Amino acid sequence: MGLLSLAIWTPIMFGVVLLALGRDENVRAVRWVALVGAVISFLITLPLYGGFKVDTAAMQFVQKSEWIERFNVNYHLGVDGISLWFVLLTAFINVVVVIAGWEVITRRVNQYMGAFMILSGLMIGVFCALDGMLFYVFFEATLIPMYLIIGIWGGPNRIYAAFKFFLYTLLGSLLLLVALIFLYVKSGGSFDIATWHALPLGGTAQTLIFFSLFAAFAVKVPMWPVHTWLPDVHVEAPTGGSAVLAAIMLKLGAYGFLRFSMPIAPDAAHEWAWLMITLSVIAVIYVGLVAMVQQDMKKLVAYSSVAHMGFVTLGFFIFNDLGVSGGLVQMIAHGFVSGAMFLGIGVLYDRVHSREIASYGGVVNTMPKFTAFALLFAMANCGLPGTAGFVGEWMVILGAVRANFWLGFAAATALIFGAAYTLWMFKRVYLGPVVNDDVRALKDINAREFLMLAMLAIAVLFMGLYPKPFTDVMDVSVAELLRHVAISKIH
Repeated sequence: MGLLSLAIWTPIMFGVVLLALGRDENVRAVRWVALVGAVISFLITLPLYGGFKVDTAAMQFVQKSEWIERFNVNYHLGVDGISLWFVLLTAFINVVVVIAGWEVITRRVNQYMGAFMILSGLMIGVFCALDGMLFYVFFEATLIPMYLIIGIWGGPNRIYAAFKFFLYTLLGSLLLLVALIFLYVKSGGSFDIATWHALPLGGTAQTLIFFSLFAAFAVKVPMWPVHTWLPDVHVEAPTGGSAVLAAIMLKLGAYGFLRFSMPIAPDAAHEWAWLMITLSVIAVIYVGLVAMVQQDMKKLVAYSSVAHMGFVTLGFFIFNDLGVSGGLVQMIAHGFVSGAMFLGIGVLYDRVHSREIASYGGVVNTMPKFTAFALLFAMANCGLPGTAGFVGEWMVILGAVRANFWLGFAAATALIFGAAYTLWMFKRVYLGPVVNDDVRALKDINAREFLMLAMLAIAVLFMGLYPKPFTDVMDVSVAELLRHVAISKIH
């Protein structure tokens, strides 16, 4: 087996083992098996970075074998500079989520941990798939464990949220399937994504494909106005579910734009860039304003996710290297920061069982260690220089200014809104005098919670202070993608 196959199937196999371990008799064994599985799965992805050649845009660690011979569907895997970091990020977040659910989840522990392990493997599969049908299978399969995680371990309104999540994402994906079948026919019976990139498609065909793909990927990102499922799902999902949804699942849609929409339909991508940019700017500004009036901490962070992902799609569709690289860096940074924000809210919720900002106040007096972490993640969410949140947004704003000054100006205003709603929430929850007995009785974070937050804090600071390993990997692949899109435009 190749490294990528190991990265995909190791967590899935551990997930199957966890499901087989029985219900709640041997909870301790289940937790340790999940942790060992998550750590091994993460360690398997490290040689991908170690052996990655940064000076080529070609796919690396490629593995190809026949799968469904009759329809020319292959089990075809590979990573380039655009997808490599997402494989590592997915495996890393999975470790954090297993630690986060260690004591908190007390019923059906094996199913909870198993669902996350299987979900992690499937999401890595999405980032590695070089065959259209294989991509579709992984892309759709990720819905199933997430649906169960929300529906079984979620809040009181969990069934409604799980259905909304499933229906929104499934409807978009049906159009994706239509586009894939059309490309299969057009290419003479090939599901190879690289072959599709070279297809000479007419203007109408490109526009139809672009919007079919847009339907699937925009819902997943989610872009305004199809973002309404996200706050409901975040509020009801368990803490680990929210962390994975924000850190990884939203990235599947943005990744789809880079792997499918832009290279396969480059003329349509240029032609409709104004629409993508408009929707992105609305997400960045309007949704930022919506976040300001939220009373529920999870809802506030969910809306801030929509605003931050608006930066990503804005960066992609200004078609310059700073913008696209900035969008990719922002995706990785948002994975660390939003995951950390949701896990932090989970720490408070486990103690007080309320997500309302009004239930808190003066937490710094009873939980000083935790407040230090919360302050770091709040600053990263604002885009403070020196944290991961700054690098991607700064690159996107520079790229936007290069394309059009007023576009860059509009994007930059979002940083002010981001600072406003994040700091306002921080002030009301953590600062000031202790306001009620719930807060007075709080105990500071234990060793497990400290480890989980420290892992993310190190990632946030490392990426903010030294983003070179992240940008070096993606530079050549981004340049190649933009060259391909530009050449197609000339033709």
